[in-house]
Amino acid sequence: MSTPAEPAVSTTGTDFSTLLLPPAQLQNLTDMGYLQMTPVQAQSLPMALQGKDLIAQAKTGSGKTAAFGIALLERLNPRDFGTQALILCPTRELCTQVATEVRKLARYLPNIKVVVLCGGQPLGPQIASLEHGAHIIVATPGRLRDHLEKQTLSIARVNTLVLDEADRMLDMGFSEDIGFIIGNTPASRQTLLFSATFPADIVAMSAQYQRSAEQLSVETQHSETTIAQQFYCVGSTDNEERRVAAVLTLLRHFQPAACVVFCNTRQGTVDVARFLSQRGVPALPLHGELEQRERDQVLIQFRNGSAPVLVATDVAARGLDIEELPLVINAELPRDLDVYTHRIGRTGRAGLSGVAASLFFENERFRVDALRERDAHTAGAPIQAIGMVKESARAAVTKKQTLDIGGGRKNKLRPGDILGALTAENGIPASAIGRIDILEHASYVAIEAEWVQKAMQQLETRRIKAQKFKIRRLGPAHRDGD
Repeated sequence: MSTPAEPAVSTTGTDFSTLLLPPAQLQNLTDMGYLQMTPVQAQSLPMALQGKDLIAQAKTGSGKTAAFGIALLERLNPRDFGTQALILCPTRELCTQVATEVRKLARYLPNIKVVVLCGGQPLGPQIASLEHGAHIIVATPGRLRDHLEKQTLSIARVNTLVLDEADRMLDMGFSEDIGFIIGNTPASRQTLLFSATFPADIVAMSAQYQRSAEQLSVETQHSETTIAQQFYCVGSTDNEERRVAAVLTLLRHFQPAACVVFCNTRQGTVDVARFLSQRGVPALPLHGELEQRERDQVLIQFRNGSAPVLVATDVAARGLDIEELPLVINAELPRDLDVYTHRIGRTGRAGLSGVAASLFFENERFRVDALRERDAHTAGAPIQAIGMVKESARAAVTKKQTLDIGGGRKNKLRPGDILGALTAENGIPASAIGRIDILEHASYVAIEAEWVQKAMQQLETRRIKAQKFKIRRLGPAHRDGD
């Protein structure tokens, strides 16, 4: 392990020289143009250098790679070619980017070897590289597990484990692989977890794998939740055609990345979803009469962004935990006023702002009045005619589609297997691959729309774990019976 030096004199708390870093590293950072710490570096580095576990909220471009890279390098023994630091990333591109940055940060140390282990590449050259040892491994979870199972790598001496973009790794279905990997590391390791969001599964991961982790965030999430409530009068008396057309108007006006539209009946969800899909807005209904497999498919497509509009009944939506939902539309006002509060509360979470837009006809105005009388925030919500709403030429078009692979956990499929099949041998780029969900008998992967055809060809013409699976494309435009 390198010996820390006394800090140089500094006039600000964001100078790297305020940290207990060797002079050679401080000079290296200066040569790299790193003069002042970014917010995530200033918050995390002092604690990381003390050996504390961290769970940090930080997005790409925040400087987090340098934050964990500088810290893990201080714990390395250059004379020991056993793996001492392990960095897990969701994609090959991120692995390459992280490894490049860590190599630059390590220039002040002699002969530090960084090895990248990713799927979509042959195992042979990776095994050959590992035979000569590696101080730092940067890997995707699936490929790292392959090496551990083949016993071509030992991580029993790892002293620093980094989970980079942990939320995306969970979205891609790597939870089981991560657990297997961590089980092969020493309990005494330092664990640094970086995530763009703090959903429940990230908090649970921290509780399971970290020791008294310090939590920090570079986000400004201390302000109160803000939900902008708005009411739109559609006409004098109830008319279903005008109601569903008004939903489309609001979607074209707000252009949301995701939206939940609430209806009071099962038939209402079906009618609205069909109307929107026929007009180029990918939407799926969610109601209580769906079978479990159908419900799973609907929620997977909504969460991975390939069907950004979910049209739901209250019963079907019960228990849904949807983050970063910018818009909720009440296609119909609920009969129960408390239900209204639950509906609109699905937006504006985690300190983010959101909009709750509600449609009504004049013969339903008594419900709007009741809501406004009961709640001070609702009382000030504006009311306007839907005809006054300015809309874009068309609603935002989804950039993703979902592929259904006819095999799952029962076939021993893992996200890394699917990722590798898609990216191998001039396949599609990993950046075009979104969330991967592995269920018992089926798997689902979100693909950027422009790469869908090539992705299907990749999966149809090659085997995954020596098996051939049926591949089909899901989505509102491809549902049977429409």
